[in-house]
Amino acid sequence: MLVVGAGIAGMQVALDVAGAGHEVVVVERLPSIGGRMAQLAETFPTLDCAQCILTPRTVDVGHHEKIQLITYAEVEAIEGEAGDFRARIRRRRTYVDWDACTGCGLCQEKCPTRVTSEFERGVGQRKAIYTLSPQAVPNRPVIDAEHCLWIQRGKCGACQKLCPVGAIDFEQEEETIEVACSAVVLAPGYELYGLENLPEYGGGTVPDVIDTLAFERVLSSSGPTTGKIRRPSDGREPQEVVFIQCAGSRDPEKHMSYCSKVCCMVVAKQATLYRHRVHGGQAYVFYIDVRAGGKGYDEFTQRAMEDEHVVYLRGKVSRLFRDGDRVVVCGADTLSNKQVQITADLVVVAPALRPHAETARLARMLGLPTDEDGWLLPVDAKIRPLETEREGIFLAGAAMGPADIAETVAQASGAAAHALIVLSR
Repeated sequence: MLVVGAGIAGMQVALDVAGAGHEVVVVERLPSIGGRMAQLAETFPTLDCAQCILTPRTVDVGHHEKIQLITYAEVEAIEGEAGDFRARIRRRRTYVDWDACTGCGLCQEKCPTRVTSEFERGVGQRKAIYTLSPQAVPNRPVIDAEHCLWIQRGKCGACQKLCPVGAIDFEQEEETIEVACSAVVLAPGYELYGLENLPEYGGGTVPDVIDTLAFERVLSSSGPTTGKIRRPSDGREPQEVVFIQCAGSRDPEKHMSYCSKVCCMVVAKQATLYRHRVHGGQAYVFYIDVRAGGKGYDEFTQRAMEDEHVVYLRGKVSRLFRDGDRVVVCGADTLSNKQVQITADLVVVAPALRPHAETARLARMLGLPTDEDGWLLPVDAKIRPLETEREGIFLAGAAMGPADIAETVAQASGAAAHALIVLSR
């Protein structure tokens, strides 16, 4: 069978189906697997290390004899019907022979070019030849052709000169792979609503205003600050941090009409972790209302308020602006009916979750319907929530809308069970 996407949902599907003895092909557009969970520091409501949970699964997927992993690739076409699908996969040029590469990291160490890292959400840098993280699976680098001095100007070539096994291949071509499969599971994941879409919050141009995923990288021990809380602009430890919830969510007039589901818990977790690491710091949270409906979720947010002394202000932020080296946040507290102005060292915005751009492409390719916001639609959200209009094609995780990790894993195992029914015929 074929799994499109190798985040926590895609990996769970692959492990379930492969564990039942069937061959699985997993296609991931990034160089390594793990998806958004690979960017997280800790998980709610238990504050378990995200990498401690994720890494054993990525290793299992990478080494399972029944799983064929195709990363840095895209599915270009899927034709046929349940039991007899044919997929065409295009694997992009990595400029590195992964069969020869040993993953020693010398090429990355010697590369002179530094660029902003997408994986680090702009708060860290990477080289022109890179792996996404130290725990990457596969642990093999790719070359960013847009920033490689040799590819762009014919200069440098340090990685090729110094590679001890001669794995650098600037003449490498794209590869097309044909795969026959009986069932397909789509798990393309999500992306965050860009800060550039929120002019009231600086439109992504105000220093020290970052999104929640960028703050995850600051909190992560494998991130650019090795887990120390530092402002991106000058590296200082922030003493006052403002969190803004529902940024682009629940706003049908300007942005997204739906609730993004996980933001309340993400912010409570991040405010708690901030207080654990900056003991004298103060965290403020602007919120519309707290929606923490999972098991132990409401208790978690209450602990953030009562035990960690996080100040929750019920109201929206109207605007923010830079004042010297700090950020002034203007909002309202509807409970006291007063205007509030806080001068913060760092502002963390919790943007809406949006369908990944890959979702729209997959929907067009397969003729699948989406809702008005671009999420894939199941046949029936109540009694057939993981099946699509095309028999043999199933959905998992944030393909259908915002979901937390536990819900995503449950959906993935459900999709795997549906796929196994097709595979057993």
